[in-house]
Amino acid sequence: MPDRLMLLDTASLYFRAFHGLPETIRRADGTPVNAVRGLLDMIARLTKDFRPTHLIACWDDNWRPQWRVELLPSYKAHRVERRVAGGPDVEAVPPGLVAQVPLIRQVLALAGIATVGVADHEADDVIGTYASHADLPVDVVTGDRDLFQLVSDARGVRVIYTARGMKNLEIVTDSVVVAKYRVLPEQYADYATLRGDASDGLPGVAGIGEKSAATLLAEYGTLEGLLEAAASPDGGPTRAVRAKLAAAAEYLAAAPAVVNVARDLEVPSLAEAGARLSAPDAHSRLELERLSTEWNLGGSVTRLLAALGD
Repeated sequence: MPDRLMLLDTASLYFRAFHGLPETIRRADGTPVNAVRGLLDMIARLTKDFRPTHLIACWDDNWRPQWRVELLPSYKAHRVERRVAGGPDVEAVPPGLVAQVPLIRQVLALAGIATVGVADHEADDVIGTYASHADLPVDVVTGDRDLFQLVSDARGVRVIYTARGMKNLEIVTDSVVVAKYRVLPEQYADYATLRGDASDGLPGVAGIGEKSAATLLAEYGTLEGLLEAAASPDGGPTRAVRAKLAAAAEYLAAAPAVVNVARDLEVPSLAEAGARLSAPDAHSRLELERLSTEWNLGGSVTRLLAALGD
């Protein structure tokens, strides 16, 4: 079997699991375990269907890095539950999910699934770095469109898109991005910057929607090329478009650094991270089975162990 790396946008998946399964799935003391069960079943299904040889659960060490907020204060602002002076803001997360995250990390570790995060960065940045430098094909598993910017048929990077649920996974390649948005994957970050994205607090350029953003990028290639043409006295976009870009000049100067994922973080190599999948040893299996009983994880641990054993 050829080597293949799978990168999980872990928070995206466990949020989806939490909201997709009833919170009435609990352990004896009343603590919900729906997100744990759902995430383990997702990983078992993904491992069985896509046969990765390497797997990394990429982690949000900071879901809203201060350096991004300083560039664009609206970035994810609608998701903030409370602000913390001198520290990362607290994301609005259901209490029933907060209680499950430590167990998620514990189970992943016992299953031998590597977890990698980088200080002051999001999981997207960790994914961007591994996907950009891996010397093997890559599957990025996420429910967020942001990571479409990494898709590359030439480099063997595709997105397994979970937005419509695990029964309706979509394999996103170059042609899928072009068909959906009329831009190339490498243009997607500029497209999102122009169009805006309410889910991330990106206002976009007033008066420029999806169609006009795609049309402008088809003509000028990149946001930088568009802005250079708009600043030139010779030719370039229409007067109306120039006015819209000028009105959004401050936003357009800051947004690209926010929207583009990092691709050059210092991360452990696949070997250093322990990314190669294998069946857990006997001690880890026993501990997983104990946790499964204690936390009422049902058949989720069994299905994960079976998938890893395969």
